[in-house]
Amino acid sequence: MVMVDLYTQIFKRKSIRDYDLTPMESVALEKVVEQIKNLKPLYDDINVEFKIVSQNDVNQRMMKKAPHYIVVFSENKEGYKTNVGFMLQQMDLFFSASGLGSCWQGIPKPKKQVLESSDLEFVILMAFGRTNTQLHRTSNLEFKRKPLSKISDIKTEGDLGELLEAARLAPSATNSQPWFFKGDNHIIHAYAVKPNILRAIMLKKYILIDMGIALYHLKLAAEHLEKTNQIIFDETGSKSTPPRYEYVASLKID
Repeated sequence: MVMVDLYTQIFKRKSIRDYDLTPMESVALEKVVEQIKNLKPLYDDINVEFKIVSQNDVNQRMMKKAPHYIVVFSENKEGYKTNVGFMLQQMDLFFSASGLGSCWQGIPKPKKQVLESSDLEFVILMAFGRTNTQLHRTSNLEFKRKPLSKISDIKTEGDLGELLEAARLAPSATNSQPWFFKGDNHIIHAYAVKPNILRAIMLKKYILIDMGIALYHLKLAAEHLEKTNQIIFDETGSKSTPPRYEYVASLKID
């Protein structure tokens, strides 16, 4: 496994949409494959499959082309979209740390032959490759995100503030930031917004993927702070769900 500092990438990664379409060398792609093999799942009991394909294997649908894409397939069972978000965000940060651009792709779809190459359900794509534009943000001010007070009612003192800031900066579909966090120094509960009818049509597919992304940022920040942690289902967190939200999972901190 290629060892890189993923945590620091949270504060400078950005979605890249302008790529050098020259295919990457086989040695570079082998490093990507190796990283994929070592991704940590949120749920061990969900079968997930990752395939690397070229621009010719994807219908871009008005989006700019990239030289390569990761196609994610998954077993359709409870928690599978959150699990995909949790896993693929590890690749997003890995690409940023490796000097490569990447971008979650909600609109493009793999071509028929790719879809038929797996017995699992297609979930989402991630574009990646060398970029023709600036790779990293230079300041947190470049992030267009809600303030912590809008996504959590937790007192953001000390380490809790650092944990929640990592989740706040997580990417999401149309930058919707569908999450809310409650808890304390020992546990953080994560909730997904229930969108209105109009937004549900646009975002329903992606909300739970986005929650997986934010949960990975939370866990990565906890690991950076050398805290023993575990993502669990917590009955108390479930019973404390705010209005217009649904409970997803909790980060237990020891």
